[in-house]
Amino acid sequence: MPSFAQSLEKTLHSALGHASERSHEYATLEHLLFALIDDPDAAQVMEACGVDLGDLSDVVRQYLGQEYQSLKTNQKVDPAMTAGFQRVIQRAILHVQSSGKDTVTGANVLVALFSERDSYAVYFLQQQDMSRLDAVSFISHGIGKGGRKIQDRSPKSSEDQPPQAEERADPKNKKDSALDQFTVNLNDKALAGKVDPLIGRGPEVDRTIQILCRRSKNNPLYVGDPGVGKTAIAEGLARKIVEGDVPEVLAEAVIYSLDMGSLLAGTRYRGDFEERLKQVVAELEKMPHAILFIDEIHTVIGAGATSGGAMDASNLLKPALSGGSIRCIGSTTYKEFRNHFEKDRALLRRFQKIDVNEPTIEDTIKILKGLRTAFEEHHKVKYTPDAIKTAVELSARYINDRKLPDKAIDVIDEVGAMQM
Repeated sequence: MPSFAQSLEKTLHSALGHASERSHEYATLEHLLFALIDDPDAAQVMEACGVDLGDLSDVVRQYLGQEYQSLKTNQKVDPAMTAGFQRVIQRAILHVQSSGKDTVTGANVLVALFSERDSYAVYFLQQQDMSRLDAVSFISHGIGKGGRKIQDRSPKSSEDQPPQAEERADPKNKKDSALDQFTVNLNDKALAGKVDPLIGRGPEVDRTIQILCRRSKNNPLYVGDPGVGKTAIAEGLARKIVEGDVPEVLAEAVIYSLDMGSLLAGTRYRGDFEERLKQVVAELEKMPHAILFIDEIHTVIGAGATSGGAMDASNLLKPALSGGSIRCIGSTTYKEFRNHFEKDRALLRRFQKIDVNEPTIEDTIKILKGLRTAFEEHHKVKYTPDAIKTAVELSARYINDRKLPDKAIDVIDEVGAMQM
């Protein structure tokens, strides 16, 4: 169980003190925000995100003085934390625990506060043009408001300890972490701006979220032709998570994409592959909010198997999937689904199939319009609406061995490259 930083303990006592000195019966999220303004870790995050702490303090102080008359009591009582206050603290603890750290700071509580979207505390922060994504970007990458890199992040933040502190918190060196060696953190990739926006695919994303929220068999499986955008849905989900555009149950989720190339590379001896995968699964099982994404999951069936035995990666995953200790998103094609999954009914039972169909020409045009800015910045060109429409229509008509939107994206990329 993570412990509270000394500064956070003072902050929580201060929040209760603000309620007590005003004779309020309950300590609310607004009392907590008022105390976080003086917390060194939370204050640093807010300042990096462009918050005027003096102005915020005045607004919250005025709110507590004028709007909380109904909370006043004539009797001398110790204020009780509201349910929202308790949820924020519990959410911060779970997030720190799932990230493998051992100290909860004011910065973690500030991030958790954003999950209470209907509170005045979040409204006051949004008035300062601060979002949850701004806070997470600074804590994880030192990126302040406007994309500027800030070097002097607080070493007390449990999400950004220096290497020495991290090694003390975790006796196993971070470089030896199986997740760091054999997976890619899609949340970090989204925070770094390396994930294109997901255009359309609303039903597929909604179905994915619904499956992930299930108690059992909560493993989505994307099935579709190559090039229709199966991987983009998983990356788009990671982007939605860091932007806070998901249900509360997935607010702290982290998606790790399995790198089969790294997992298989250098496995000279029998058992090397299985040992690596077991390490990945073991680390994921310790993280309650982790989600494993396996692109081209059909390559897992048979991976690691030898001519003398039937052991492969799918047999290593089945116990974890059936026990619900990890959640997994997979993607495969219809051909590979028939050849592999339909033959392995035990593995198929653990997944919920989601058909990812080829988008229509109209939907593909919308997708390309959403991606246009990224290609224009890369190629230093401008794509007119007619050019995008023509690229989609002609690729759909003449490129018959591939699917939309991949082939249309390749066309505008190829045309842009010709202008370099």
